[in-house]
Amino acid sequence: FPLPLPSSRLPRVPLPTGFIFCPSPFPPGLLQVVKQCVRVPVFVMIRPRGGDFLYSDREVEVMKADIRLAKLHGADGLVFGALTEDGRIDTELCTALLAVCRPLPVTFHRAFDMVHDPLVALETLISLGFERVLTSGCDSSALEGLSLIKRLAEQAKGRIVVVPGGGITERNLQRILEGSTASEFHCSARSARDSGMKFRNPNVAMGASFSAPEYSIKVADVAKVRTLNAIAKNIL
Repeated sequence: FPLPLPSSRLPRVPLPTGFIFCPSPFPPGLLQVVKQCVRVPVFVMIRPRGGDFLYSDREVEVMKADIRLAKLHGADGLVFGALTEDGRIDTELCTALLAVCRPLPVTFHRAFDMVHDPLVALETLISLGFERVLTSGCDSSALEGLSLIKRLAEQAKGRIVVVPGGGITERNLQRILEGSTASEFHCSARSARDSGMKFRNPNVAMGASFSAPEYSIKVADVAKVRTLNAIAKNIL
């Protein structure tokens, strides 16, 4: 979750269209249930598959259809990203997808971390009209990419919200917020919960060998969310 900060009106809850190593179409049922359970804006991530961010014409049609479904079922905002083969923002595709998203606010996700030139890419996103960009500073985590995140925030000058994300925990949040001057951040704040299954077949796995453990479920950790929120409120 991006968590509520003093400078933010409300937190946002992003819902992915596909889970780890399991790309799937956007599930309207998930959005409907979440909207019934929370009172904060829910942003839906539009991602037709895992892997890179260079999409085929068919995948673009899926993305457009998912955006329409998300809007129909009450999404408060959308999140997507698309690149060209040479690592630049795909302005043509982003323009087309933004048109389908409007009037909802849109965030460019961590596809940004795979661009050839992040400073140029930031200006492109601003000119296209994205409200936010999620980034780990083009590094393996927001902490390691902290210097670039700060540089991006300084370059943005309020024209777009630069949101640090990637490996943020209660152990490093203070350093990231203070070092980046960010007013928002993104983290999963999850923990593993053991399955309630009593009978377990050890010979079958529902997925590839690198999939999540069959009898371990990732859930949002309320204690972590509260701790992260308290840290943020003390800083900002």
